[in-house]
Amino acid sequence: MKYFIIAGEPSGDLHGSNLILNLFEADPAADIVCWGGDLMSRAGGRVLRHYRETAFMGVWEVMVNMRKVWRNFQHCWRQIDEMMPDVVILIDYPGFNLRVARYAKKRGIRVYYYISPKFWAWREGRVKLLKRYVDRLYIIFPFETEFFRKHGYTAHFLGNPLIDQVEAWRRKTPEHGRLMESLGLGEKPVILLMAGSRRQEIAKVLPEMIRVVSFFPEYQFVVAGMEHLPASLYEGIIGTNPVKVVNDRAYDLLSVAEAALVTSGTATLEAALFGVPQVVCYRTSSLTYALGRFFLKVRYISLVNLIMGREAVAELIQGEMNRERLRTELEKIIPGGERREFMKRDYEELRQNLGGEGASARIASDMVTQLKQGSMKT
Repeated sequence: MKYFIIAGEPSGDLHGSNLILNLFEADPAADIVCWGGDLMSRAGGRVLRHYRETAFMGVWEVMVNMRKVWRNFQHCWRQIDEMMPDVVILIDYPGFNLRVARYAKKRGIRVYYYISPKFWAWREGRVKLLKRYVDRLYIIFPFETEFFRKHGYTAHFLGNPLIDQVEAWRRKTPEHGRLMESLGLGEKPVILLMAGSRRQEIAKVLPEMIRVVSFFPEYQFVVAGMEHLPASLYEGIIGTNPVKVVNDRAYDLLSVAEAALVTSGTATLEAALFGVPQVVCYRTSSLTYALGRFFLKVRYISLVNLIMGREAVAELIQGEMNRERLRTELEKIIPGGERREFMKRDYEELRQNLGGEGASARIASDMVTQLKQGSMKT
């Protein structure tokens, strides 16, 4: 069967790569093309457009790039027409993917949504678009089941695939000393800075993160960099501060980190699954933040706190993300800190809530089964 998969950012690329590997297991004759990234390409998907050409963050950023966004839509639709896949599989990224869902559905192509957009956070009314254009929805957080049930829509929770990725990585990780050497790091314990994957968020968050470096001379600070972004971006922010950048090795860095400052997003959950105590950071443009405050319907911005239903990790947002607050919260979670062991216990509870390994395989198998049966909306 023919599959057209669309992921618009690094986290989607990660989940998409695992899905592709398991689709090939469930359907060895699969023909898979995608909009995604390097991970999806290495998994065997033919990448037609890289996410670095499509990722825009926030209302303002989308507005100023509207012409390019529209060209991306037209390009995607043309490729769907040329391939006429058996199914279009969408991974999060709702601003783009919901329009693709509508187009594909009108063309008579089945649409599966893998990793639901966070409609429980804001713009809840868009659930009606899922009901109209999406044949099968896969969710990765158990609390989403009741949300969609409330809207009269059946969502399928088969576990969280991020656990598969993290556990597979941890099993192949070399011992600490060898890993530190391969990363080019010294002997000091590591505090990891996960400042995001987009230019806009890095420019907003990283300058504030590095202001705390001088308070912790016994640690080495390392940025989890992105290969697709220019070195000059990081160099211009870091300047003469003793901060190292290591590109595209976030999981290796999480394996050795004692603590982390993490931009909100999938990285907060990844840090938790690696057992790394963290402080969640978020800063964006004033317009995007103002709109977010108006529309946002959740108490927390980090996935860890949303899953736990309480503040398991500190969240520093906009003006709260300043040098003194970062210092105070970081002191609480480094070895000897008052919050460190409590946070680690919360992480164990979080892992239990997400279920065990094998989610990617279960989801891929279900997709192939549904396609073979020719089932439509459930």
